[in-house]
Amino acid sequence: MIVPAYAAPSAKAPLERTTIERRAVGASDVLIDVKYAGICHSDIHQARDGWGEGIFPMVPGHEIAGVVAAVGADVTKFKVGDRVGVGCMVDSCRECENCRAGLEQYCAKGNIQTYNALDKNGEPTYGGYSKHIVVDEAFTLRIPDGLALDVAAPLLCAGITTYSPLAHWNAGPGKKVAVVGLGGLGHMAVKIAHAMGAEVTVLSQSLRKKDDGLRLGADHYYATSDDATFEQLAGSLDLIVSTVSAPLPLDKYLGLLKTDGAFVNVGAPEEPVSLNLFSLILGRRSLAGSGIGGIQETQEMLDFCAEHGLGAEIEVIRAEQINEAYERVLASDVRYRFVIDADTI
Repeated sequence: MIVPAYAAPSAKAPLERTTIERRAVGASDVLIDVKYAGICHSDIHQARDGWGEGIFPMVPGHEIAGVVAAVGADVTKFKVGDRVGVGCMVDSCRECENCRAGLEQYCAKGNIQTYNALDKNGEPTYGGYSKHIVVDEAFTLRIPDGLALDVAAPLLCAGITTYSPLAHWNAGPGKKVAVVGLGGLGHMAVKIAHAMGAEVTVLSQSLRKKDDGLRLGADHYYATSDDATFEQLAGSLDLIVSTVSAPLPLDKYLGLLKTDGAFVNVGAPEEPVSLNLFSLILGRRSLAGSGIGGIQETQEMLDFCAEHGLGAEIEVIRAEQINEAYERVLASDVRYRFVIDADTI
């Protein structure tokens, strides 16, 4: 089927309205009428070749919330009218050790990304900046009734990208957790860590968003532009989750960790970073990275957010505002996630 979409025709080119072809609904497929699509910073990285050469034309969007419009003959999980979501991946090999363990995001053969990838037939994948998408039911998520679709859309990336490391490194009562950056990812990390019962600290360049951080669930808020912050918090944190996509002075941040503490990167700078290994050795500290979650964990995250009333803080825009929104994201001029009303595509 031919559907309207917004695409970047080439690297760094403004996105423009176009049409794309979606595959026919197969036996195990779900046709989704997209209602909302979040704008993630990674959309900008990829549309502008920041992470390497992309596939163009590119239709970004991996924070997708909508309603089932049709199902294939063998589909058992969903029916027409169900509220569903699609995140950063739409398939994997399903056979490797990681896939069998529910870690499809770390598929040994590489999962198939929702956009800027090639599917199993060698065809480009197109993302959520479109009116419809066809996805295998195995990679489709159920959005609980307790979450409105617009605030649920960003959870499919920003929510699971922060939930997964917080769960893996056991954020909870008695743990001191810091979130670096209060943006699209960071604001969800604060909400989720607070709901898990951790003592939450925000580390931001300035105190400009302090009131927001405290409202969202932070117990403490510090400016990293102030050297006193690193002196005051030295050796006090169990876990730091960095959501920023710029290189950080890692040695300074690692000094904030207790013995056996972990610094986990979920933001992905385009530039390499440097590190003095003694920052790890002297405190048996860990420097780690984390991607999204598997399908089972992503559903767990959606259910957790519904239980605790955790939606993203959003600004809904029309599709013709996408290019403006990209520039505002780069200028940190959004609190905290742009969401496209797909009916305007």
